[in-house]
Amino acid sequence: MNLQVVYCNHHSSGVALRERLAFPKTDLPRAYAALRSAFPQAECVLLSTCNRVEVYTAQENPALIPSHQDVARFFAEFHQLPVDEFFDDLLERTGPDVVRHLFQVAASLDSMVLGEPQIVAQVKEAYNLAQQNLASGPLTNALFQRALAVSKRVRTETGLAEGRVSIASVAVGEFGRQIFDRFDNKTVLVIGAGEMAVEAVRYLKEDGVQRIWVCNRTPDRAAALAAEWGGQVVPFDRLDEWLGEADVIVSTTGAEPCLVPRDRFRAARRRGGQKPVFVLDLGVPRDFEPSISNLDDNVFLYCIDDLEAICERNRRARHREVEKALAIIDHETDRLMGELHHRATGPIVKRLREQWRQVVDLETRRLFQRLPHLESDRAEIERSIEQMVNKLLHPPLEALRDEAREGTPHGLLDALRRLFRLSD
Repeated sequence: MNLQVVYCNHHSSGVALRERLAFPKTDLPRAYAALRSAFPQAECVLLSTCNRVEVYTAQENPALIPSHQDVARFFAEFHQLPVDEFFDDLLERTGPDVVRHLFQVAASLDSMVLGEPQIVAQVKEAYNLAQQNLASGPLTNALFQRALAVSKRVRTETGLAEGRVSIASVAVGEFGRQIFDRFDNKTVLVIGAGEMAVEAVRYLKEDGVQRIWVCNRTPDRAAALAAEWGGQVVPFDRLDEWLGEADVIVSTTGAEPCLVPRDRFRAARRRGGQKPVFVLDLGVPRDFEPSISNLDDNVFLYCIDDLEAICERNRRARHREVEKALAIIDHETDRLMGELHHRATGPIVKRLREQWRQVVDLETRRLFQRLPHLESDRAEIERSIEQMVNKLLHPPLEALRDEAREGTPHGLLDALRRLFRLSD
C-alpha cells in the first residue's frame, strides 16, 4: 500500500508557475490519458485549482508507483516545459503524510482563505473526474471518500466556517473597502459564471450592490447566474464596452490566452473615462495582464497572490479553531491508515493463521489417535498448543504491523509468502 502526492501550491510557488502547471478542465481528459499511458498500473487523481496543482498516485506494489521524478517528467511533457524550470518547486509527500495533506486541503486548512467552502467542492469534482476517466481505484477511492467526510466533520465541529470564508468575500472586503466607501451605488461586471463567480456575486449582493452585469462565453450559464442574483446578462462579444463602464470587475475564467491584455484594457479605459476601477482577477491563469495596474492611478488590480498576507492574519486569529481541526484530522488519518494497513496485511495474516491451524489440527488428530488415554485432557492440550502457536506467530505478525504503519509492509509480506509458501 503506497500513497504519494506531488504538488505545488500557494505556499510553495508563485501564481505564474501554478498557471503554467495548471490543468484547465477542458484539458483533464487528455491529462488523464497521458497519466494512464505513463503509469498504467497506478491509481491517479489530479487536483488543479487556482491555488494548487496536485497529482495523487497510489499502488499496492511500491515498484509500480511513479517517483517524484516520474511525475515531474509528466508535467514537463504535458505542458512542454523544461523540468529544471519547476522541479525545485514540486513538493512530495508519501504514506500517512499524503492522507493528512489531503484531509487538510479538503477541510480548507491549507487554503489561502481559512475555512473557505469552495475547496471541498473542487476536491469532490477532482475525484469524480478521476472516476469518469478510469484513473482512480480502491486506494484513492478510500482516500478521497474519507477526505470529503473529514471536511464535513471539521465544518460541523469547529468554527472555521464562520465569518468571511470565501476568497471573493475576503478580497472584496479587504481590498475593495480601500478603494470605495460603499458598493450600493457601484456597477459590477462579473466575467465568468462558475463557483468563484457565484461566491463573488453573493458577497457583493450582501454588501448592497444593485447593478450586476454577468458576461460569459456560454450565455445560458450567464443567464442562470444573473437570474439567481438579480443581475443582467451582457454579451461576451461586447465585453470591451462593459470593461470601460464598470466600477468593479470580478473575473474568474482562467482563459488562455490572457482574456484582457494591456492594450485591450487601455482602449476600454479611454472610451469609458478614467474613473476608479477595482479589478479582482481570480482567474488561473490570470485573466488580466498584470501590467494593467500601471495604466493610470485609478486602476486597482488584485489577483490571488495578493490575498496571502491578509489570509495569514486571519489564520493566526483563528488559531484555536485550527487546533481543533488538526486534532480531528490527526485522528481520522490514523483511523484511515489503520484500515488501509489491515487491507494490505489482512489476507496474508489470515492465510498464515489458517495454514498453522491446519497443521495443528492434523497433528493433534494424530496425537490422540496414537495416545487415546490423553482424550480426557484434550481441551487443555489443545489450549496449550494454541498458545504456543500464537506466541510463535506473534513476532513476525507484530513486525508486519509495525512495518505496515510506516506504509511499506511489502518487504515482510514477500518474505512471509516465501518462507511459508503462502498465496493471498
